[in-house]
Amino acid sequence: MAVKISDLRRGQGVYWNDEIWIIWKSEHVTKGKGGSCYHMELRNAKTQQIIGNRFRPDDQLEPVMFDRKKYEYLYSDANSHVLMDPETYDQLELPLELVGDGAVYLTPNCEIEVCSVEGEFMSAELPNTVELKVEDVPPQVKGATATNQLKDAVCEGGARVKVPPFVENGCMIKVDTRNGEYLGRV
Repeated sequence: MAVKISDLRRGQGVYWNDEIWIIWKSEHVTKGKGGSCYHMELRNAKTQQIIGNRFRPDDQLEPVMFDRKKYEYLYSDANSHVLMDPETYDQLELPLELVGDGAVYLTPNCEIEVCSVEGEFMSAELPNTVELKVEDVPPQVKGATATNQLKDAVCEGGARVKVPPFVENGCMIKVDTRNGEYLGRV
């Protein structure tokens, strides 16, 4: 059953051009003389490619129902990330490309939300913030009193984060996984 473009919202899945797409952004645009349209950014569920397209308000797309489930991260091997279902304790192997560059933020027991359609994994979403242990950071420079001086720190998992001068090796810090920014000490 097709749904009108005007009824679709961010995060919903649709079939379009024989592929599954996730609505990333939707904006209703009205022009002076002509009719209105919807500018949408769609993200391909398999390739993660984002494209922009215009739709008329009366266009219709077929919705996709995603199965969303939270899993606990256990470990990674050469081919996949191994996750555990916290209810049944079943383990599943998630392909490396679904997590992508976000793999540096994975820590044991980290919750990952996995989206699937008809049993096929489409995407994996990390939590917005994670707590990481700082493994390598240069020492604090004595007498450096300028504000906003940041130094590079390497955290467990290989994440590189800009941190304030008072952060030392062994500190636990909170990091935003969406942009890799330091949020504070734990």
